[in-house]
Amino acid sequence: MDKQLKLGLPKGSLEEATIALLRRAGWNVTVSSARSYHPRVDDPELSCRLLRPQEMSRYVEAGKLDAGFAGQDWVAENESDVVVVADLIYSKQLASPVRWVLAVPDDSPIRSVKDLAGKRIATELVNTTRRFLKTHGVDATVEFSWGATEVKPPDLVDAIVDLTETGSSLRANNLRIVETVAESVTQLFANRAAWQVDWKREKLEAIGLLMQAAIRARELVGLKMNVPPETLAEVVKLLPALSSPTVSPLHNEAGYAVETVVSQATVRKIVPALRAAGATGIIEYALNKVIP
Repeated sequence: MDKQLKLGLPKGSLEEATIALLRRAGWNVTVSSARSYHPRVDDPELSCRLLRPQEMSRYVEAGKLDAGFAGQDWVAENESDVVVVADLIYSKQLASPVRWVLAVPDDSPIRSVKDLAGKRIATELVNTTRRFLKTHGVDATVEFSWGATEVKPPDLVDAIVDLTETGSSLRANNLRIVETVAESVTQLFANRAAWQVDWKREKLEAIGLLMQAAIRARELVGLKMNVPPETLAEVVKLLPALSSPTVSPLHNEAGYAVETVVSQATVRKIVPALRAAGATGIIEYALNKVIP
């Protein structure tokens, strides 16, 4: 039987971002329709299945899947015993961790977690919320929310613990954040027995490495330019490089070719200065992966 690693991909809000990142990392994943749960991938060693991230770590821990992607919040919520292969800091909207926050109506008298004693809280993240309350010595009722959590206060519950990236949905529902309960990033994690299989571990390490490289490259670009000898030191000083820039002599001692990697936000500031310092033939190019 051919080697095959069973990989779970997150169904729902993270689905599109995860598949796009896998493509940038080098694996072309395609979903044939909105109702398909078995994406195709151009790697005969991978077999993919779409699952809700809320339950991903349970199936990985049980060995039904060799590995999967989900937020570390759901791994912790399920108390799953898995091997974390890589932290992958991306989300539906932002390249940053997401937060589970305690929120209440704008006019609520609740100002801190201590004010929740005896109150009712709705959330999908029940176990984590209970642990959070316990660490603060607060006894409150925590109930599971099946969705639309932000519309429940104040008529049904006193507070909620909900996931947010920008806070816009909370503000739209006249809710304010009291405290952050947990932060989370997407993780690639593996079943412990699968991790002991050499080829599976190497495969997962490669996937994690290349996905992290693709994430790193999203905010970086490459720059190439030609520089006359007399202004080389000035040009190099202007470059906030990921590492030391590459400097190579041009043919016939006409100057130097300089190449480096910089953040996209930096380019608009330094290119005019580089031009003024004598750099010519300046080329900016996109990067697919950056591996330090």
